[in-house]
Amino acid sequence: MAESKTLRKPIFTKVDQLRPGTSGHTLTIKVVNTKMVLQKGRPDGPQVRQIRIAESLVGDETGMIIFTARNEQAFAVDFMKEGATLTLRNAKIDMFKGSMRLAVDKWGRVEVAEPDSFKVKEDNNLSLIEYELINIVEE
Repeated sequence: MAESKTLRKPIFTKVDQLRPGTSGHTLTIKVVNTKMVLQKGRPDGPQVRQIRIAESLVGDETGMIIFTARNEQAFAVDFMKEGATLTLRNAKIDMFKGSMRLAVDKWGRVEVAEPDSFKVKEDNNLSLIEYELINIVEE
């Protein structure tokens, strides 16, 4: 007999709770600004595949972080306008040049959410914090 699966309610994370190397985050964020970083076509067999990378500064009432959208998610740039409220599901933290970037891979989703009234805390940008990678040697 097949058991019915009950879906778990997502636990929402606040921006200031994000840490390097973590994943599985669900966040409601507001877009501060967006820019296309790379957009080019790459021959991939008989058709040309578009490569798109966009970066958006996003945040909530606890802080801000850069959200990097690649390929499929970069098409979300069309609705990532300043002030738009989005829900990121199964987001992860990537490291880029020692700083955190929020990302959603093929296992996650970017969804347009109902407009929210919270104000983004712009004086706490987590992407400006530089982390140093250290190797821990256990004896």
